[in-house]
Amino acid sequence: MQAFSVDLISKSKFNEHGQRVLLKPLAVELLAPARDLEAGFAAIDCGADAVYIGAPRFGAREQAGNTLQEIESLAGYAHRCWARVYVTLNTLLHDDELEEAVALARRLHDLGADGLIIQDTGLLEASLPPIPLIASTQMHNHTPERVAFLEGVGFQRAILARELSLEQIGAIRQSCGIELECFVHGALCVSYSGQCYLSLARGGRSGNRGQCAQPCRLPYRLVDSAGKTVSGRRHLLSLRDLNLSGQLGELLDAGITSFKIEGRLKDASYVKNIVTFYRQKLDPLLEERGMHPSSSGRAAPAFTPDPAGSFNRGFTTYFIHGRGSGLTAWATPKHSGEPVGLVLRCQSGELRLEPGARPLHNGDGLAWFDDQGELQGVRVNRVEGERIILDQPLDLPPGTRILRNHDHEFTALLKKSAGSRVISVEIDVVEEENGLLLRVQDEDGVTAEIRAEVLYQPARDPGQALQTARTQLAKSGGTLFVVEEVRLGWRDPWFLPLSALNRMRRDLLAALLEERLRLHPLQRIEIVPNGIPFPVRSLDFHGNVLNRRARAFYTRHGVEKIAPAAESGIDLRAQRVMTSRYCLRGELGLCGGQLHARGFAEPLHLIDDQNQRLRLEFRCDDCEMDIYLAD
Repeated sequence: MQAFSVDLISKSKFNEHGQRVLLKPLAVELLAPARDLEAGFAAIDCGADAVYIGAPRFGAREQAGNTLQEIESLAGYAHRCWARVYVTLNTLLHDDELEEAVALARRLHDLGADGLIIQDTGLLEASLPPIPLIASTQMHNHTPERVAFLEGVGFQRAILARELSLEQIGAIRQSCGIELECFVHGALCVSYSGQCYLSLARGGRSGNRGQCAQPCRLPYRLVDSAGKTVSGRRHLLSLRDLNLSGQLGELLDAGITSFKIEGRLKDASYVKNIVTFYRQKLDPLLEERGMHPSSSGRAAPAFTPDPAGSFNRGFTTYFIHGRGSGLTAWATPKHSGEPVGLVLRCQSGELRLEPGARPLHNGDGLAWFDDQGELQGVRVNRVEGERIILDQPLDLPPGTRILRNHDHEFTALLKKSAGSRVISVEIDVVEEENGLLLRVQDEDGVTAEIRAEVLYQPARDPGQALQTARTQLAKSGGTLFVVEEVRLGWRDPWFLPLSALNRMRRDLLAALLEERLRLHPLQRIEIVPNGIPFPVRSLDFHGNVLNRRARAFYTRHGVEKIAPAAESGIDLRAQRVMTSRYCLRGELGLCGGQLHARGFAEPLHLIDDQNQRLRLEFRCDDCEMDIYLAD
């Protein structure tokens, strides 16, 4: 057995025709979000192979920053089972922030971070530490040419655009040997990531600076050029949440090496539920393909995971199988919940549901849509048979559809479930002249040993002595390890006090943990500047070039015309502030000539509750929708 394993998650070769061929990955990563230390620990305990967490500054979720001490603690915790910790430094940077960002990157490297997720190419022109770089999805990683370029300039991994189909992912895989990370669960941006400036234009809060105000989740009316209503007030840009749990095998076969759960603003209970769900879905698929998780150990959850029990806007597979419908959560951007049943009677805060309704419990949260289509909510005080007593007086008409958006029992179970992750070990005890040699080996082949000087005393009851020794040495509770077997290699059973056996076990497992931390696989990546051509020769403000070093980077790679980023303060009036593969005309069934056949004239406009207008343009050849600030 090897002393330690080395991931082969991005190896490739060229065939006789000069085409790149992926050598099937052996190690595959389930990647989880960590809003904070609690969520990070929960992710590791529930089986995540890696977590991503925000640094104190420069992360794309400004509200999810963490201290350096917290990141160091998480890295130490994760590295015990050879899980990884990636840190987000994925905002655009002003010139006066570059030095601080580079110093932060060096500090993170020293504290044990396994990779940096970045967006700003100006960092590649700085003196970064030898840490793997991961290209944030904010870099618009949506074509083979762009991803191949990222590999050429030194990135270890690219986080792919969420909009890609399996066919497009396969084409990218054939173009490069870089590690490919794919979102499989969580919230969706309606725009291509990194290409949305709506929040900046509307309120000065840039998504590329970690400050997105999510104007896409607001309600809008859709009108034509004459002011005729195409669609009434709904959340027309609000998408459902991604759920690719049914497509994991196809993604593995397409060459994905890291499966990413979105949610750096989600709490530990959400992380426990979703990580456990995907761990249980992914492991059988890996086994079928002769692959394995990229970290060690196995999780033993004390609950049955259910994605419907955590916050969601309904689920979609988005474009993984090409363009379809049912992508949107137009009714509400909130968590409306799962159907419970229809109201039989609801008066003065006492609710009765029609027969066949889902059972409810004390503390559950209920929701329904009122006559104006707005989501309303109430909490269950207690359930007495068919009588459901609510926490406030409420009258609802019979037939009202009731939803449950808070399952109190399931949430309580998640909160109290501590999670359990263990690594299998075997212990050998060998008799020596002056005592015992104890050796332990774990499932990765890591070994440790200690010697214990003990006074030889023959056991009065040999059978009991053997049983006692095996039992005490196997008691690994409270550690990362579970002892699968204890082999006692002595001539005659010794009498050993329980205290001595317990001390030997503790010292032996502590030595193994220390050895695991020492052997934790680390990658050192040195960025060597080169002149590989960038796929295009001209960048407008959508190129997101905010500082002089980013400009120097693109100039060296052959870009001849470079406009400053939107965050530099340019006037965005009448500019394209969003590009989306989601198409409102398509979702409304108005493709082709249907729009005009139904008497509507272009251009179409979205109008919010403040009467602010957004103009829509449809590029049907590319099947994409552009959104402009109205003139």
